[in-house]
Amino acid sequence: MESFSIPQRFAEQVARTPDAVAVSGGTAGLTYRELDERANRLAHRLIGLGVGPEDRVAVLLDRSVDLVVAVLATVKAGAAYVPVHEGYPPDRRQWVVDHSGAVVLLADTAMRAGGLPTGVPTVIVDDDPATAGQPAGDPAVPSHPDQLAYVIHTSGSTGEPKGVAVTQRDALRLIFDPQWTVERHERVLMVAPYAFNVSTYEIWMPLLHGGEIVVAPPGRLEPSLLRELITGARITGIHLTAGLFRVLAEEAPETFAGLREVLTGGDVVAPAAVRRVLDTNPGLVIRAMYGATETTLFSAHNPLTADYRPGMVVPIGSPLSDVTLHILDDRLSPVPTEVEGEIYISGRGVARGYFGDPELTAQRFVADPFGEPGTRMYRTGDLARRTGDGLIEFAGRANSQVKILGFRIELAEVESVLAGFPGVAHAVVVVRELDQGEKRLVGYVVPESGEVDLGALRAHTREALPDYMVPAAFVALDALPLTHNGKLDRRAMPEPDFAAVSTYRAPQTPLQEKLCAIFGSVLEVPRVGIDDSFFDLGGQSLQAMRLLGRIRAELGVDLLINVLFDVPTVAGLAKHIDDESAAAA
Repeated sequence: MESFSIPQRFAEQVARTPDAVAVSGGTAGLTYRELDERANRLAHRLIGLGVGPEDRVAVLLDRSVDLVVAVLATVKAGAAYVPVHEGYPPDRRQWVVDHSGAVVLLADTAMRAGGLPTGVPTVIVDDDPATAGQPAGDPAVPSHPDQLAYVIHTSGSTGEPKGVAVTQRDALRLIFDPQWTVERHERVLMVAPYAFNVSTYEIWMPLLHGGEIVVAPPGRLEPSLLRELITGARITGIHLTAGLFRVLAEEAPETFAGLREVLTGGDVVAPAAVRRVLDTNPGLVIRAMYGATETTLFSAHNPLTADYRPGMVVPIGSPLSDVTLHILDDRLSPVPTEVEGEIYISGRGVARGYFGDPELTAQRFVADPFGEPGTRMYRTGDLARRTGDGLIEFAGRANSQVKILGFRIELAEVESVLAGFPGVAHAVVVVRELDQGEKRLVGYVVPESGEVDLGALRAHTREALPDYMVPAAFVALDALPLTHNGKLDRRAMPEPDFAAVSTYRAPQTPLQEKLCAIFGSVLEVPRVGIDDSFFDLGGQSLQAMRLLGRIRAELGVDLLINVLFDVPTVAGLAKHIDDESAAAA
């Protein structure tokens, strides 16, 4: 495996199982032979456009079978794929394409309809006659495991994303790590945003082991659809962020029926959620995962089975094969057992660095004093301690980086956007945690003079950042609170008043009264009026799933998540429910 590249490993799998289904989604599906031929044609098209070894190819498609074709074709052409998040605002999409130096953009008709980044040749994967006319044979581009596989962008402290450059060797060593029981990942549901590093697992784990990628429909997924997909497609393996796992555990633990293994992580995993899912599905393995994009997704794991007994936390567990997790003090010396230190990761998976940013690479990828000369370790910024039984427990962050909905966010990047709004003198972003364990960002601003239009500030932020980075609330202050030493006192920031977002209007019907109570319970606000918007009250996608689950459980009404986006107020939802009930009568 060490001497093979991704295209070589995939070719071996095609030879073994040419007629097995490789990828399916909706009514579309491709066998290994068909996927190979389609990817070969697109690879020839890319080569004809001048794509060569280690060139970057930007990928902007809806979640689909075509997306898998595009990614595979890119590595077959010798290039590295650069996922562009479909939820990014246009300026951020353009920035990722420009920053990566992409020489071609692969898109589809759905993305084209919404406008595409400019400045590079574009191939519309699902509507390109020039690709259909290319040969179906392997392009036979020489490949090496140390070539780049992909560049994935994460939030950056400078106000701009940073691109993590990962080689094919590191991706392969993860996918072929001996921890995996391949049978549990025969059919993997592709459900995460593909610009998220979990796509490494969702795409390459099944494809390189002879399994099947089942592509979830594009757009937002609610628990009922996830349950249908898992059951209908006989999914065996899935990755869910810790927040989504917790919501499903509390609202619909039967969602996990039929699965063999669930991977979860990206934030603190709730012990009670693990126990609830295992009580409902005792044959399931829940694997708590830990890692970073800079260390090729996963570096440590903790498999949890029916005999699991919840403690205060779910430990990170122990390192994967050929990975070392050092817990060090500020002098890079190992700390004793049960003493908190910072996690540094060395060994398998440490990325090449940040694309086009040698200075930041040197700061975060440091010399490994415990390894061979020339080896490096990645400084995570995570704090942890090693327990007496050898497991590692996460203990928080050493810097201003946070995880929201499984995405890593640098608060400085959000602050930079807020500070760039006209009339803002100072901006600070903090994290507020709900009783349910979910986190929300709150943006605090000090005006240069007069007042800041907070509604316009929210709109400005939404135009510049993806949804998961937009604060749930904005608060204007006369001045930032300071400590006695003159430093910013984040703990003294006032709590946002989510309940004071509109003129209160009381519920007028029993249905409205019940919906107001459900809104208040889910969002943890004391009073909700019928004109209050779920999202203006601080609601985000995980709370939306929780809300729909409560409405289904308490009112017996099944709502799709897009309904909440269309009518986010109590009054609007009540009218929608009444109209649907009348139409069905």
